[in-house]
Amino acid sequence: MYVEGMSYSAIAALLTREGVPCPSAHDATRNPHRKKTAWQQGAVRAILLNPRYTGHEVWNKQRKEERLLDVDDVTLGHRTHMTHNPVEEWIPSIEPAHEAIISTDLFDAARTVRTQRARNQGRQERAGKRGARPYALRGRVRCSPCGRKMQPATIRSRVYYRCEFKEEEAALYPDLTHPRTVYLREDIVCQALDQWIARAFAPDRLSATIEALTHASTAASTAEPQTPEQTQARQAIKECERRLVRYQAALDAGADPAVVTQWINEAQRDKDTAQNKLNAKPAVTRKKQSPLDAQQIRGITESLGDLARRIQTAAVEKKGPLYEALGITISYEHATKTATVRSRPSSPYRQSLCPRGDLNPHAR
Repeated sequence: MYVEGMSYSAIAALLTREGVPCPSAHDATRNPHRKKTAWQQGAVRAILLNPRYTGHEVWNKQRKEERLLDVDDVTLGHRTHMTHNPVEEWIPSIEPAHEAIISTDLFDAARTVRTQRARNQGRQERAGKRGARPYALRGRVRCSPCGRKMQPATIRSRVYYRCEFKEEEAALYPDLTHPRTVYLREDIVCQALDQWIARAFAPDRLSATIEALTHASTAASTAEPQTPEQTQARQAIKECERRLVRYQAALDAGADPAVVTQWINEAQRDKDTAQNKLNAKPAVTRKKQSPLDAQQIRGITESLGDLARRIQTAAVEKKGPLYEALGITISYEHATKTATVRSRPSSPYRQSLCPRGDLNPHAR
């Protein structure tokens, strides 16, 4: 299908519609943490890139690289990174190591098509990470209907935060009403946000703002702390319950009882596993964060200087730390075109300092 011109997402959508089990559904015992109702384009791509389907084992696909933590101070040591080797440096086995699923010619043809498509789009296949463009609200904007973080992207010289709800996601969440793509412009949000910060931290309103932030910090700290494992278990239980409802509906609609019964049993086992993880006492209990008092919050605002002036004149790359210090989060509701902003500082703000001191004190 890929050689014939179909994309990763089109192949994933077709396999989902035809009822072909995705990898996590085919081997559910090894993938209890993964959803099993739809193919993802990442799974399709991983299969097309895996030379083991030709029956041959492959070595030397990656190498270790030692990189200095600081090129100006070698005493700080280094960090080991795994780096992909070029395809030309891979070492395949001479004889087949297991039964082949596809021929070597077909695998090479798919690789040629992939390279050609990348060339036509003016890029190299997985050439590396993109440049770290400064996005002021990176990681702080969530889509209200699905709860996922909206991802930043530059479109026609403007920065947008978008939430894509592709066919794969629609298959995972059939009961969720969600547009195909939700966009939110950064400059519009930042303009309104900066105006609010400027008003809230003006000298005549600073005391009232600090009091409100103190109450917000107290409310955030009183929430029951959860380990990541407990949070993941709760999400897994909810997903299993949604799966059971869908499977029951499929059974009522006349689906094959034997197949649906197998799905129901798998979902119930996944739910029981998640419930056991939730009931188990965590090995390490996370401590509740102490709420910030008014004096601590005032110290944060003083360390940031004149917020009303700085937020209006700061460059984009400088606004991120300011929003972080104030605990800014945004929830966007596309249906009403409403962005709800919350400010909940939960930990003392610390300015980043160079470990070797200020190398240019005259630049201040």
